[in-house]
Amino acid sequence: MGAWSSGELRAEYDPAVPEIRVNRRLAESLPVAERERFVELAIGHELYHHREHIGEVARFSSGSEREAAAHAFASKLSNEPTQ
Repeated sequence: MGAWSSGELRAEYDPAVPEIRVNRRLAESLPVAERERFVELAIGHELYHHREHIGEVARFSSGSEREAAAHAFASKLSNEPTQ
């Protein structure tokens, strides 16, 4: 998995394949009770980026707006409140 910012990368979307990769080492470090939610949110977040790539949703020009939209989408998919 690639590096991103100063934080640990949870998941990434590769539009060339297309493929979503989840940081397995990070997922496996979590308690079992948290792991499913982590994977669900990570996949939902990257699925939003896939939808951007295929033109299903508009792509924001700002990276922070794109990430906020991806987070909101993942939260909605998992019925988790957005922050």
